[in-house]
Formats: sequence, structure tokens, C-alpha cells
Amino acid sequence: MSANNLLELFYNQFKNVMSDMGIDVRFVDPADPQNFANATDDKTRAYYGEVLPNPSFEVFPISEVAELGRPLGIPLIVDNTAAPVICKPFDHGAAIIIHSTTKFIGGHGTSIGGIIVDSGNFDWELFPDRQPALNTPDASYGGAIWTEAVKPLGPIAYILKARTTILRDMGAAMSPFNAFMFIQGLETLNLRIREHSSNGQKVAEFLQNHPMVERVSYPGIATGQPKERAEKYLSGGNGGLQGFEIKGGIEAGKKFINSLELLYHVAKYWRCKKSSNPSWKYYAQSAQ
Repeated sequence: MSANNLLELFYNQFKNVMSDMGIDVRFVDPADPQNFANATDDKTRAYYGEVLPNPSFEVFPISEVAELGRPLGIPLIVDNTAAPVICKPFDHGAAIIIHSTTKFIGGHGTSIGGIIVDSGNFDWELFPDRQPALNTPDASYGGAIWTEAVKPLGPIAYILKARTTILRDMGAAMSPFNAFMFIQGLETLNLRIREHSSNGQKVAEFLQNHPMVERVSYPGIATGQPKERAEKYLSGGNGGLQGFEIKGGIEAGKKFINSLELLYHVAKYWRCKKSSNPSWKYYAQSAQ
């Protein structure tokens, strides 16, 4: 089960690609964490959300959703790509963290990759019916039962299976050179996130007062519940990503994007109200 305010790339993967594999992903509005509980059934295997989802940039309710899932044997998996350093999901009950290392961890745009980080704090054995892949013999690995096999190491059945079977068989392995490049970027991550956050706040405040901008999406200027969650889960900054709506609709947005000179425009996302993703609107976004 997933939050419904994901980046379209992941929304498409969950809704279309995974459905072709026989995996049904249900989408719920994370503004009310209870929506996850209401949509849960016996086949629910995990909850998923982005710490800072693009384009809303409203912080995901990590502890609230994690606390709903743990008593049922459902782990919370969070994508922390947009908030490394400034958010520590494990401290708030998340079981698994994923990152697109291509973004802030690398910081250089030279490599493509991702990582999975297992907290080692989730008891995969406690609910065997909920997590059958980790509690029944794995024919692809000599009949190993992963929750039994990892007992000398701790509750890391999830990441061990991911490493020994899924990674081995599906081939989603990072090249050694890309790994080296990401390590170089990792060395300056603390500094860069601090400066990204400082610059992001200034840009958001500028745009908020600009006569041609209708709305700005950024945790540092949020109000109400989004502000409360940003203050609860983000520490030391609010990140460098933000979205803003330009007066004049999509045509004005196109003109803005095509007129950029100062910034090197790597990618653009047009949020369209006709999209199946309910979080999409008309947005013009640019890399900072």
C-alpha cells in the first residue's frame, strides 16, 4: 500500500508495471494516516511513502503510519531521496529506507543508482502469514527460510533475501565505478544539504512574494498540519526542492521553462489535472 502523492515515475511503476507482475498497490491519501489502516487487508505486505513527495513537498507522517503497521506485521518503507541528513526515518519507526543515489547522495549527475537500507529493527518472523516470502522455504536458495537463517545476525531477513536472491536474479546491481562516484558525493552530503536548505528557504520566500506566482510548495513556508509535520520530522533544514504555480496556467509555465537562461534545465515535469495521479496539478519545476 502506498501514499498517493508520489513522483509520477514511481506512481506509474506501482500502478502499471507492478500490476503486470500480479502485485496490487493500493493508493491512499497520507494526509490522514488512518487511511492506511482503513485500506489494509490480509494481503497487505508493506506501507510505502516518500518523506518529501514531489510535487506537494508535504512531509509524510512517518511515525503515525509506522505505528499502525507494526502491530499487524506490516513494515513501513520510505523513500528519503529528497531529505537525506535532515530526516532520519529510522528514528521515527520506519523499517526500510530507500534512496535514489543519483540525486543528493551523488550530487554530481555522473551516475545512476539506488540503495536499500534495512534498519534491522523489524521482526519479520513475528507474523509469518503476513510475510510468507521470508518465513517459508525459498526454493531458489536451497530451501532456506530467511528468518531462521539470519538469527545469528539479527532480524535482517529482508535485506539478506534482497541481496542473495532478488539482486542476484534480477540484476539490479550498481556498477563498481558508479558506487565509487557515489561515495565521493557522500563525503560532502552534510555540507551540500545544509546549503541546499538555506538556499531553498530563500528562494521559497522570494517566490512566495512574487506577483506572478500563485502558490509555492516548500516545507519551510508551510502552514497548518504540513508545517507541524515538517517541524517534527525535518531537522537542520527543509531541503532544496520545491514547486511553484505560475499565474497563467500551463502556457505561462511553458514560457517560463523555455525562457530559462541562468539554470541548466535537466528535466521538467508538467503536472496535469487530467493525470490519474490525484496530486498532480499545473506545475513548472526546475533543477536548482
